[in-house]
Amino acid sequence: MTGTTSKPLRRGWTTGACATAATRAALMALWGEGFPDKVRITLPKGERPEFVLSHRAEGQGWAEAGVIKDAGDDPDVTHGAEIRARVCVSEGGVVFRAGEGVGTVTKPGLPIPPGEPAINPVPREMMAGQVAEMAKRLGQRADVEITVSIPGGEDIALKTWNPRLGIRGGLSVLGTTGIVRPFSCAAWIASIQRGVDVARAEGLCHVAGCTGATSERVVRGLYGLPEGAMLDMGDFAGGMLKYLMKHPVPRVTLGGGIGKIAKLAQGEMDLHSKRSQVDKAYWAQEMGDPDLVHCNTALEIYDRLGADFAARVAQKALEQVGARFGGRGCAFDIVVIDRKGLIIGRAE
Repeated sequence: MTGTTSKPLRRGWTTGACATAATRAALMALWGEGFPDKVRITLPKGERPEFVLSHRAEGQGWAEAGVIKDAGDDPDVTHGAEIRARVCVSEGGVVFRAGEGVGTVTKPGLPIPPGEPAINPVPREMMAGQVAEMAKRLGQRADVEITVSIPGGEDIALKTWNPRLGIRGGLSVLGTTGIVRPFSCAAWIASIQRGVDVARAEGLCHVAGCTGATSERVVRGLYGLPEGAMLDMGDFAGGMLKYLMKHPVPRVTLGGGIGKIAKLAQGEMDLHSKRSQVDKAYWAQEMGDPDLVHCNTALEIYDRLGADFAARVAQKALEQVGARFGGRGCAFDIVVIDRKGLIIGRAE
């Protein structure tokens, strides 16, 4: 019999990381260092990838650079797109603009308010960090306007949820870690299973599955859990919980943002945006507020109702998990976290 060895899936870089690299290269040209062939940036967790420039342009008082997004082995619709950043002097501070192919937020309930370019908070922080670091090093004022553009982005955005979310004119610039993890259901669930196996082998009595880096950091700190207790659940709540039913650990914490946990509370076990959505009609009925059907996202509902909504989301999520997976050797609790890393809801 001939065996086959599956190659590990290759990681890629987010649009936010690409925009940050392009910003750094453009600043180098604007502030007299010239365009590099390659540019290196530091990601939020300390990794330092290098990006090859695909585009260079400059004129009186401005410079622009671009890099081609490599999403690795993830089937990302923006894989191969060129992410550009143009920099010039602003009237004060770091200012972001939406160029060609980058959307503008038109509805509330997203991390960025209406009227702003759809450039999420962490990419903004990463780009602003480049401005601050380079301005200090080169003796420049940190007053920079950054225009991010993605040629062809308006057409690509039609393949995403952006139109439904009220993001008009193009794509969003996203990413919290700078890294795109390859999306393979089988590979990801297999990694969760190996995490459970290792935790059990180490005799751990408490593990946690979280939807992202922020919730993982908060939950780990909340309970003082070792690294081996953290299961990289991502969107695969159902896959993790099904395996835990056959291989139980006494206590299991599920942590995530309001949107993901709201879907879990509805009974969804695959939390990916392509396969489940927040049901505003469900939450309008649950919270006794018919106007909630007009909200754009779970975050907008939370902005309206505050702690009452977060508490209900946590409690309903616990009920859903308990009804489907309880009584088989695991006790569950839920932690809901906002984008700043604050705990806004708990149930146990």
